[in-house]
Amino acid sequence: MNEGLYPDDDTLLAELSRVVDEIDRPPAGLVERVQFALALEDLDVEVARWERADALAGVRSTGQGTITFTVSDLTVMINLTKVGLGHRIDGWLVPEGEYGVEVRVAGHESATTTADDGGRFVLDQVPRGTTQIVVYIDGDSCRRTVVTPAVVL
Repeated sequence: MNEGLYPDDDTLLAELSRVVDEIDRPPAGLVERVQFALALEDLDVEVARWERADALAGVRSTGQGTITFTVSDLTVMINLTKVGLGHRIDGWLVPEGEYGVEVRVAGHESATTTADDGGRFVLDQVPRGTTQIVVYIDGDSCRRTVVTPAVVL
């Protein structure tokens, strides 16, 4: 062992930090994605789990697929279809109901719609990028907000 190479722990830790920064940098855009995910005005939200993301068999080249999110008593399923430079999102909410739906894409304006009484909603021309879906459920005594994890579309 080479004694005296690093005279103290602080010097050793500083050198280790430099090497880690050089070899294992955080992914590009990580800070922006984290800030986007945390930038919800209403911080009292329920976060859904990403259950399934399946590319539909035989249509990979068309940019189509489904993603399912769940939280306690709500399921959000979306089907993505590539359209030009963006996506069309066809979505279904279970249990069905006329819920407000917002699609947030980092660096773009949010798109909003209302699911019909069967829980179906459609948004055309959703830009590509880091995306979250927010569902607003009006209850008898309070408004409930459910948000999906951020995904890159």
